[in-house]
Amino acid sequence: MERRTVLAGMAAALATASGVRAQSLPSGMRPLLFHDDAQFWFETLRVMGATDYGGAQIGEAVMTASRIAAGDYNGWHAEWKATADAVARQARASLAAGRRISARDGLLRVSNYYRNSEFFLHADRRDPRLRQAYDESVRSFRDAAALFDHPVSVVEIPYEGTTLPGYLYRPDASARRRPLLIAHNGFDGSVEEMHFLGAQAALERGYAVLTFDGPGQFGPIHRQGLAFRSDWEKVVTPVVDFALTHAFVDPERIGLMGISMGGYLAPRAAVFERRLAACIANDGIYDCGEAALSFLPADARAEFRRGLLAPVNQEMDRALAEAMKASPVTRWVLTHGPYAFGVASPRQYMARLLDYSLVGLAEKIACPTLVCEAEEDVASTGQQAQKLYDHLTCPRTLVRFSSAEGAGAHCQVGALRLSFGRIFDWLDGVLRP
Repeated sequence: MERRTVLAGMAAALATASGVRAQSLPSGMRPLLFHDDAQFWFETLRVMGATDYGGAQIGEAVMTASRIAAGDYNGWHAEWKATADAVARQARASLAAGRRISARDGLLRVSNYYRNSEFFLHADRRDPRLRQAYDESVRSFRDAAALFDHPVSVVEIPYEGTTLPGYLYRPDASARRRPLLIAHNGFDGSVEEMHFLGAQAALERGYAVLTFDGPGQFGPIHRQGLAFRSDWEKVVTPVVDFALTHAFVDPERIGLMGISMGGYLAPRAAVFERRLAACIANDGIYDCGEAALSFLPADARAEFRRGLLAPVNQEMDRALAEAMKASPVTRWVLTHGPYAFGVASPRQYMARLLDYSLVGLAEKIACPTLVCEAEEDVASTGQQAQKLYDHLTCPRTLVRFSSAEGAGAHCQVGALRLSFGRIFDWLDGVLRP
């Protein structure tokens, strides 16, 4: 294989292996929009999937996306912001008129639309649109949180001299001890989005829920510039400490769920944080670097790894730039990766990514663990979910989601009610008496 071809192919492969949103969709979910831009279509589907828990309306999402040209990052921001602005005006008018439910429903969608609007803008960390969208997304969600029958509490979790943003959900105000689900997002999501990605589903089943953003995720990267870290136990342990300051939390029944790249992060934390009674990896990831290297012939893998780790490698930098031009997914991943990992270049991001591995660690997880696997999830290239499951020595369950049932995409986007039904049926069996 020609050297340049190897480098370009590996760039795309390693990008998709970072545990982020899938670059292709199941055969039964062909793009309705953005036929030549899988990333734009997936982010549209991701928003539409949030409809299950109040994060979108299908009509609003489809009409917004239909106004956007594939690959136009500025147009993506402008149109999703326009929709968010319009829905916000309606929601705040309802709020002013005392129409609590209408206001709450609108503000939840507004929060998700603003989050989505800045998704492709991370090439320039100084772009003022980033902070504007973040602030509006958070403000809208917090205003909605106050309008639930039992309001969702805004919390700041102590962490290494600063705080991590989060939300604490309770089914009611009683002092009764309840099982707690701690949940976080992955490579590119927000703690506000976690309302639609498990928090509301768990609350409906009687769980208390604590969601948070860790370093590299939406809140800390916008507020403090905190970048990702591979030793996620250093993040989760302070969160568990905080959770246990609340008397209604049953210390024997604490579960942790990670979404997307959280499918690596949550199991990593569970290796060291022994107060966890359950762990959910949705979808499971065993070794980000190994998954990417599996795309190459065996004799090319070591060379590429050395190239990533070299202080200077202009040839590889050029190949990565070419890969970004060739693939809309690679373009976005290699734009967002340096932003979230706090490095200067795509190659430095991918070099950091090699540290995100559970090799030699997965066997040390003690709590019951659920590994999810979507049938056509590119983030699980190299059978990542299966490998994680195979290396577990704790009580373990592997749940597969199929394309035929509409749940084959990354983290089952488009089938969230189905997905969380199975996930929480499993968790009920572990955390309830």
